[in-house]
Amino acid sequence: MNWTVTEFKSMNLGDPRRKERAIRLIESLSAKPTASIPQACGDWADTIGAYRFFGNEAVQWEAILAPHIENSVARMAAHEHVLCIQDTTELNFNGQEAKGLGPLSYEAQRGMYLHPTYAISTSREPLGVLDAWMWARQPRQSDGSRPGVSESLRWIEGYERLAEMAPQLPNTRLVYVADREADIMALMVRARDLGEPVDWLLRSKHNRVLEEEDDKQWNRVTAGESQGEIRFTLASRQGSRPREVVQQVWAQALKLPDGHGGFVQATCIVAREEALANGEKPIEWRLLTNLPVETLEQAARMIDWYRARWEIEMFFHVLKNGCRIEALQLGSVSKIERAVVLYMVVAWRIARLMRLGRSCPQLDAQLMFEPDEWKAAYILNKQELPKEPPTLNEVVRLIARLGGFLARKCDGEPGVKTIWLGMQRILDFAAGIRFCRELQAQGSCV
Repeated sequence: MNWTVTEFKSMNLGDPRRKERAIRLIESLSAKPTASIPQACGDWADTIGAYRFFGNEAVQWEAILAPHIENSVARMAAHEHVLCIQDTTELNFNGQEAKGLGPLSYEAQRGMYLHPTYAISTSREPLGVLDAWMWARQPRQSDGSRPGVSESLRWIEGYERLAEMAPQLPNTRLVYVADREADIMALMVRARDLGEPVDWLLRSKHNRVLEEEDDKQWNRVTAGESQGEIRFTLASRQGSRPREVVQQVWAQALKLPDGHGGFVQATCIVAREEALANGEKPIEWRLLTNLPVETLEQAARMIDWYRARWEIEMFFHVLKNGCRIEALQLGSVSKIERAVVLYMVVAWRIARLMRLGRSCPQLDAQLMFEPDEWKAAYILNKQELPKEPPTLNEVVRLIARLGGFLARKCDGEPGVKTIWLGMQRILDFAAGIRFCRELQAQGSCV
């Protein structure tokens, strides 16, 4: 069965025709994620149908995402801990005439913001999108203030939605993970008042004053001996090569004043790299969590979980550069929102293929690909079809080779860009195989 049918089986949009259109749309978009909507749809009738779907005010984007969330929760149930990463990205539609857009980082830019909750396992397997905030800012007023609801609420409400989800997963502990912008006392207070049904791990932004005016959290934590050192390899980023990082680690339980005469119990972790001989900026992370950290092993686990936050950056990369959502021309924010939800599921699947190909290379490829799809990978690479179904890693590497991955010994595993480019060729070819089969069944010949 096609993965889109499985993922969206429980979709309810009020009319079976809308569900059929949504599934057909996501099949088209996943087959050609970098293409425009008319190019992905292929013909005029499907293109008109796509634009009507995005413009249908009776279709709520939350209803489109609901079945994916349901399946994501089912995937999460297989794990002891799940990292629920939250972050915000700008969607820049500058130069477009879409109604409802607002300013971005610069007041003259036009666009909107996306703030999803992205669930991954502790081994970084993408499990799905659990939630999303989408909004456009209102212009600043003459006094510099910006009307509307405070944007910081998205962090608190994101935690609350995870807290509502937690009872569905009695054997899985959810961990809310976010960067410095989420270092908000109101968030920690809300988690405390709810009884912390979801653990939290934040990068610390504020060096808060503790009991006495000259006693601050980072200073207190690093005043004594470190717990030891950790080592890991920092992956290559734009303009930098992979390198080994060695950090000294400190951790201490603290009572953080909540501003109302009470306190929040938290553990502060500081991981600090010594000055580097080449003049490169050393890495230092300061983290806050509700979880107890008494050993170096526990501290290393918190740091590893925080480092996994990079997966949402990868997700945004696929969404914006692979699916090219900032090139959408749909006329209004509400139409864009419906499209973004579909593309988020496409981006999740591409990221999942990449990660599973690396972390679970021996998985049966048929768990993620239909037979026509994995066979297409071999045929297009001019390789003989295997007698037994291949592994996931074998197929992912073949797909990536069609997208420009060279597959040399020194190249490691393929990235998401070569996978999404290769997938377009695979899905087109698989569609051709199915069409030829249908013609043969009808007694036709080509």
